[in-house]
Amino acid sequence: MLTTEDPLLLRDCDARGVVTLTLNRPQAFNSLSEAMLAALQTEMDLLAKDDSVRVLVIAAAGKAFCAGHDLKEMRAAPSMDYYQKLFAQCARMMLSIQQLPVPVIAKVQGVATAAGCQLVAMCDLAVATNQSRFAVSGVNLGLFCSTPSVALSRNVPRKLAFEMLVTGDFIDAAQALARGLVNRVVPGDELDAEVDRLCASIAAKPREAIALGKQLFYRQLETGIAAAYDDAGRTMACNMMEPSALEGVQAFIDKRKPNWG
Repeated sequence: MLTTEDPLLLRDCDARGVVTLTLNRPQAFNSLSEAMLAALQTEMDLLAKDDSVRVLVIAAAGKAFCAGHDLKEMRAAPSMDYYQKLFAQCARMMLSIQQLPVPVIAKVQGVATAAGCQLVAMCDLAVATNQSRFAVSGVNLGLFCSTPSVALSRNVPRKLAFEMLVTGDFIDAAQALARGLVNRVVPGDELDAEVDRLCASIAAKPREAIALGKQLFYRQLETGIAAAYDDAGRTMACNMMEPSALEGVQAFIDKRKPNWG
């Protein structure tokens, strides 16, 4: 049984450099309290400086992945200053996910609503069970999910994202897959293995290439196509000068596996 002594966030790291952060507020559906946001931010800041990390998995304990912001906490002391600080804190944490030099995978075992759906959308990749459901349901409470809309609209086609935002309706895992919110959907008992397969594939690649590529991927999305190609060309040239890339190309020429040490 969870007690007040249990940490809000559990951390695990394996020999491959795959770090798993598990949201650990199952009794509150892993809602993003101020303390949870702070705990996630602390971990993001540490991981950003750790060259041994290859992949980050964000998971959750209990039946829900994340129910969004802690509404009881939000209602306790309403003021414009408080809400602006809270949403700025959340935005900083969400952006930290994208700014990490390693891929971040959402491991979704239950519902993800409002800022919880935003969290899934901000992760680079997402694997869900076939029982998972997703919604940006703030509008049902009179609160349009404005900050989740930023992430959602960068994952899901525009009209489908807007429909979710103005109706607050849930979509199931199959719909989330078809709309591009998640990458893979599997039965619940296969979730661990499917996430592990994805981690293994990423961890087998040179960290430098993944880091350069991730930074470029998001950077070019926010620019015009000509500027994006210029940026991409410079990035590939820098990548090509990395020892791992030179070795990979030589290995292809030599018809052998690359030796990345």
